[in-house]
Amino acid sequence: MRNILIEELQQLPIDKKMVEVVERKGTGHPDHICDGAMNQVSIELSKEYIKKFGRVLHHNTDKCLLAAGRASLAFGGGRIDEPMLMVMGDRATYESEGIEIPVEEIAVNATKKWFKENLRFVEPDKNVCFQNQLRKGSAELTDIFSRKKGMLDANDTSAAVGYAPMSKLERLVLDTELFLNSKEFKKQHPESGEDIKVMGLRVHDEFHLTVAMAFVGRFIDSEQDYFSKKKEMLEEIRTFVVEKVGKKSKIDFNTLDVHGRGVNGVYLTVLGTSAEDGDSGQVGRGNRVNGIIPLNRPISNEAAAGKNPVSHVGKIYNLLTHKMANHIYKETTGLDEVYVWLLSQIGQPVDQPKVIAVQLVGKEKNSDPKSLSMQIEEIIEEELSDIQSFCKSLTEGKIPVC
Repeated sequence: MRNILIEELQQLPIDKKMVEVVERKGTGHPDHICDGAMNQVSIELSKEYIKKFGRVLHHNTDKCLLAAGRASLAFGGGRIDEPMLMVMGDRATYESEGIEIPVEEIAVNATKKWFKENLRFVEPDKNVCFQNQLRKGSAELTDIFSRKKGMLDANDTSAAVGYAPMSKLERLVLDTELFLNSKEFKKQHPESGEDIKVMGLRVHDEFHLTVAMAFVGRFIDSEQDYFSKKKEMLEEIRTFVVEKVGKKSKIDFNTLDVHGRGVNGVYLTVLGTSAEDGDSGQVGRGNRVNGIIPLNRPISNEAAAGKNPVSHVGKIYNLLTHKMANHIYKETTGLDEVYVWLLSQIGQPVDQPKVIAVQLVGKEKNSDPKSLSMQIEEIIEEELSDIQSFCKSLTEGKIPVC
């Protein structure tokens, strides 16, 4: 029997609260780069382990520091004076059954692949230096992967929480960044860099977005050209936001800009990311697994990106709680919000959490709580019975983590 607890919360749903704050760090933000690149390392290591041994072996590549380089900015171009430094750390299996695994080569190639697929102007062979700090794992944690087939034991005592649905502001912040970093927008505005941050504020029913976007110097002829293109993009952002949430909205765009100061007064880059010169990054400081940083919600402190996808609950539960919450919300009626909490215990099977807590925010008091509880318990059982398929999707990189 699973330990399932269900309670109704006496609180307003997020959309009805007076103030809400939501953030999203876009593809080229240094923190997002670390999350995306190190998760790619986990995916590529998992592929190699499965190819050679038929299963994923112990690894956690969720530690990374991207140290900013140095750049000289200029309208019409600019240059990189010192490359970025990516320090990749934590643990991986280098040898099993007498067979060696080229962990460093796999990690560096995976990271370069991520850069090439996500940042148009970063040439990883030129613009990034790599330092491998992935070390062998502890004997006891490594042994988890050899003790049995099927569902592995949790390699940590950890908790996670997910929720559904996303609020209007959460969806707006996420959609705005995805719009600005879409292939269509980049084709129309090649001067827009991938380093985009969207900070959303809602007060009652009014929405306010502050957008920061790196511009790429090779497409900007002058200060006048910068402000002209900035104005054009601002109008497109306004149109997009109004279509989403109506006219009670305000957009501020690159608010640090000052006319008359040349390259010192505008957000100009060589490669489209502040990591080239202005800002460093780290795994776990970026978006939560649903793509945003929702300050009004309970969130897990675990960094999901890069953790192994078959025994590390810091990854599995972080994503599974959101999946469970969405499933419950879609399959039941009369609910405004659903929160799902999972707590693991190290050494116990991943599909046997120590506790599963479901919190409900209803439109009104439920008239048949017993029936609702039975429906929710069935959904939870269904999700946990399919957890190996879920972990397989994580292993193959089919589920985004940032």
